[in-house]
Amino acid sequence: MATLESIEMKIKRLQEQAEAIRTKQAVASLERIVELMRKSGVTVSDIETYLSGKKRGGRAASNGSISHAPAAVKYRDPKSGATWSGRGRAPAWIAQVKNRNKFLVDGHASGALNGVAGETKRQGDYVRGPQPAKYRHPETGVTWSGRGRAPAWLADAKDRSKFLIEGQA
Repeated sequence: MATLESIEMKIKRLQEQAEAIRTKQAVASLERIVELMRKSGVTVSDIETYLSGKKRGGRAASNGSISHAPAAVKYRDPKSGATWSGRGRAPAWIAQVKNRNKFLVDGHASGALNGVAGETKRQGDYVRGPQPAKYRHPETGVTWSGRGRAPAWLADAKDRSKFLIEGQA
């Protein structure tokens, strides 16, 4: 039967062997990394720059894939110098701005053309907000702008022209 001392000695010997194997694997990995760096021309400062830009330190994503590099800066606040990539929720300094072109960083001028074309396409003749009255009920004086569902007094009418307010065509 083995004694406690002999078992502890075996554990110590196995731990030393495991540490030697870890060191050997680490040296082999470092040699492989250095070889890849030489082949591709990557320097240590390139790696430091890459890792300093990562918010999570370059950890793998939850699905096992490698996380992507941070997005390039697309917008800059001229007052505070704050930046935004255009991804995710817009920061307060640009959230309520209708035309974001004045905040574009120089390298993203081509995106401005797409944004302007999209705005003119969306606008059309639709005006947001309260609308002037277009129809009036002759007896009650209730009005309707012509937007949304027609009120009951106008929905059933065959000829809506008799409810038009003067000057409205």
